[in-house]
Amino acid sequence: MDSRDLWWGAIIGGFVVVLAVAALLTVLVLLVRRIERRVVVVRDTLKAAAANTSETALIGETATRVDAVLAEGLEHHLFLGRVLDKVRS
Repeated sequence: MDSRDLWWGAIIGGFVVVLAVAALLTVLVLLVRRIERRVVVVRDTLKAAAANTSETALIGETATRVDAVLAEGLEHHLFLGRVLDKVRS
């Protein structure tokens, strides 16, 4: 083996290393793009969740009013039950 063969081996080896690095960088760039897209989706989801829960102060008031509506409905139900039983008797 002479020095010329060694130079060709080094050139071919360097070319293989350059191709491997280029392939790995391409994979890295593709993965980073995918991560960026998914981060945007997560960010938008979190913004939507924040918007959906921005009025949580009204939950207690809503629960109180729903209870009042249910109590009123129960009173009507009991009244109609007594009245209808008296009409049928």
